[in-house]
Amino acid sequence: MGARDPSIALNKSPPAPLPTPPAIRSWSRHIVLPLGDAVFIRPLSSDDDQHIRSLLLHVTQQDLRLRFFSTIKTFSDNFVHGLTNFDRRGAMAFIALDEPSENVLGVVRIHYDVSEQGEFAVLLRSDCHGHGLGWALMKQVIEFAVSIGLKRVVGQVLQENNVMIQMCRELGFAIITDRSDRGICNVSLELAAKP
Repeated sequence: MGARDPSIALNKSPPAPLPTPPAIRSWSRHIVLPLGDAVFIRPLSSDDDQHIRSLLLHVTQQDLRLRFFSTIKTFSDNFVHGLTNFDRRGAMAFIALDEPSENVLGVVRIHYDVSEQGEFAVLLRSDCHGHGLGWALMKQVIEFAVSIGLKRVVGQVLQENNVMIQMCRELGFAIITDRSDRGICNVSLELAAKP
């Protein structure tokens, strides 16, 4: 449900400084999804390994394949740790928690670089599909991208991932079949400059 772990090629031009994220605390939100679910969205912490492990254990093999583009049957400590520990000068991630239980429901991340482009990836618990959570996480990461001055948000989605492709379409993403792999869609959203 999203892209391969992002590895965005850097521009050949002289490097410019990466955008400075706004105050992290301001990105914590209490929201209510369309079906009435109370959710707390906050920046992912390097201490969230157990939350991420719990999330992965509640995702079907099919949904894991749609997100990581490969089958993943075991989650090593290094694999989980790598999802929570990343260079926060060029990336941001948000985690969604159920308000009453504090169970983790989903996560979204964006990696960005000097090209002023960010690549997103999103993963939800398989029993949370259809509640509006994916939409809320995508809106949050798009808002964050605008706030740091990115010009576009991009991602890769498997052609068979109809739900994700439809959500991207509704959010205004352009959707183009990848030239080198027709099983993949490249999605991109041009961002309006922050006033």
